[in-house]
Amino acid sequence: MEEGTATYSSKDLMELENRYGAHNYHPLPVVLSKGEGVYVWDVEGKKYYDFLSAYSAVNQGHCHPRIVGAMTEQAQTLTLTSRAFFNDALGPFEKYITEYFNFDKVLPMNTGAEAVETAIKICRKWAYEKKGIAQNDAKIIVAKDNFHGRTTTVISFSNDEVARENFGPYTPGFVQIPYNDIDALAEVLEDENVAGFLVEPIQGEAGVFVPDEGYLTAAAQLCKSKGVLFIADEVQTGVARTGKLLACDHENVKPDMLILGKALSGGVYPVSAVLANDDIMGVIQPGQHGSTFGGNPVAARVAMEALEVVRDEQLAENAQKLGEQFRARMNEIIQNTSLVKLVRGKGLLNAIVIDDDPESSTAWDICVEMAKNGLIAKPTHGNIIRFAPPLVMNEEQLDECCDIIEKTLQEFNAQ
Repeated sequence: MEEGTATYSSKDLMELENRYGAHNYHPLPVVLSKGEGVYVWDVEGKKYYDFLSAYSAVNQGHCHPRIVGAMTEQAQTLTLTSRAFFNDALGPFEKYITEYFNFDKVLPMNTGAEAVETAIKICRKWAYEKKGIAQNDAKIIVAKDNFHGRTTTVISFSNDEVARENFGPYTPGFVQIPYNDIDALAEVLEDENVAGFLVEPIQGEAGVFVPDEGYLTAAAQLCKSKGVLFIADEVQTGVARTGKLLACDHENVKPDMLILGKALSGGVYPVSAVLANDDIMGVIQPGQHGSTFGGNPVAARVAMEALEVVRDEQLAENAQKLGEQFRARMNEIIQNTSLVKLVRGKGLLNAIVIDDDPESSTAWDICVEMAKNGLIAKPTHGNIIRFAPPLVMNEEQLDECCDIIEKTLQEFNAQ
């Protein structure tokens, strides 16, 4: 990489980040400079399969020409008006996305965490104005081991001490229950001050925990019976990642509020959204919530094209097919290694669990070696490696990636 007459190596660039950037991430030691489809290249030109997809933001593949084209075309015309004025891209986007996901209204934001915060505000306001809960008494149920972002409110109901420690005081109003536990949900729903249940249909950051079949259906039905909003955070699981358009679609569950982000952008520009019907979204009035960049023309055009690509290229169907192929291959591989306990997932959101202490560095070391072999992935929660390639991958490429994973595990077995 060059800047003026200076040439930066990967080592130089990592040192620059370490010196001048806040140390809020611990990246794999790979410095990327180019991406196309399922591939990325580092500064020295080494090619890798991307098996993280920017935490599922790049479902449509790196630098998809249609999405980049939509962004470039709009950026040359009008980029930002704020919501002080109308623009000619927002209305068409709102019509498109509400029809695409079958909701009455959308509130566009920029990042996934912003969308979660937006859903929390809407839920609370609905609780006071529609459900009749006394002011400041509304509660929202959340699941243990959740990951909904790292804002102050969100970490208040996280049990990840790395995210929480020394960031208090914490925001009240949340009740935590075990994930995938219908009895626990039924018990807390007896509280008349409960307004919503905020849940990931599959817990991605926690290690790709897939709930029991029927859990989402039962949870949604319980919420409905108690007049409580079922709020699905599909920032990571949505937009075809799990083999359906939404992870909730595996059980034909329609949430009262749907939170989207990441792949809604195609990975080229921050876009997130909260969708709900009029009886819920109608509580938000002018001046009560907003964002300077939320609903900007570039984001609107990008999101429309990103969703169109998902539909046109049948990415949900491809994720479903390749996910089955991947898990079958991983189950074969782990028969021949003591390193891996199990594989789990849905569609192309999968993880392997390393048979080691979560405090050990084994999963990290495996990821470093996989990178040397041409595939990049990242551990989560110590001994879990998440595998989530772009959904534009084909069977031949997936087989090659499985070969790299197998080779790396074999090398570790031999040590």
